[in-house]
Amino acid sequence: MTSTDQAASEPTYHHTEHSIDIAAPAETVFGLLSDVAGWPQLFTPTIHVEVLEEESASNGGTDQLLQIWATAQGVPRTWTSRRRLDPAAGRIVFRQTLPSPPLKWMRGEWRVGSVGANDCTVTLLHDYRVVDDDPVGERLVAAAVEHNSTAEMAALKAGAELFGQLDELRFTFSDSETITGAAQDVYDFINEAHRWPERLPHVSRLALTEDEPGIQHLDMDTVSDDGSTHTTTSVRIGFPDRMSIAYKQFRVPEAITAHTGRWVLTQDGATVTATSWHTVVLDLAGIQKVLGPQAEPAQARELVRKALGTNSLITLRHAKKYAEARVGS
Repeated sequence: MTSTDQAASEPTYHHTEHSIDIAAPAETVFGLLSDVAGWPQLFTPTIHVEVLEEESASNGGTDQLLQIWATAQGVPRTWTSRRRLDPAAGRIVFRQTLPSPPLKWMRGEWRVGSVGANDCTVTLLHDYRVVDDDPVGERLVAAAVEHNSTAEMAALKAGAELFGQLDELRFTFSDSETITGAAQDVYDFINEAHRWPERLPHVSRLALTEDEPGIQHLDMDTVSDDGSTHTTTSVRIGFPDRMSIAYKQFRVPEAITAHTGRWVLTQDGATVTATSWHTVVLDLAGIQKVLGPQAEPAQARELVRKALGTNSLITLRHAKKYAEARVGS
């Protein structure tokens, strides 16, 4: 083998580094990075995160195995990642254990350094390699890392600097329906969203793609009581083994910065409790633009709660009718 051949056969490793200054205590920022349940409301690309394993680490921190669903260049992907949280050092080290192609492997680190009582600097590092060092794959991964890292840094800064207002701007609520029937029938009704325009009166159009089983991309038009039409874009993750569907809206109304939710079905004998959960983060500037400069978050919460809850209950009641009609059939 010639020296040229040897050089050509050597793997190509990539390294990226992104940093940002944040006007918030380091402890606040580290807490946001630690709380993976809040990532879908904080980070735009993140759809859903679950902690699969968790144990205390030797450094006094925590070791976790996560499954993450997020978009990369607009395409929903999922992977598992191990990470170690070291609060004392302000570090979170992670590595992907089951990367999504074209990634061959990836590891990285969050570093949160205190600059003062109410200021810190955050650095995000990535090291990765692409399968077969494919140039097309390298360009795709480089673009995704750059886009997502930049977006995550901006979102982390915005979230941390508004942390004191989160209790006012973020809220969670649910609506439930009791159904005499099988959870599987209810799940099928909710999962088969491509049939919603013929099944639900408030859905006038819906385009669904499912390139990977269990991960659905929805583009939907809904009609409000006043006759106006609203378009939303969502990604949904199905968990048929536990009768649950998690989702995130990527196109939201002007007064909202984030909207995530879950459909949860619980079977108890011949009865199913079907619950629709919503978590919403309001945009104060958007609220005042839509409702007027004197509008308060409480006013927007009431309107959002009514609009989302109404549509959820319509869906649940039609799912109830569908499932109960199938009993004994």
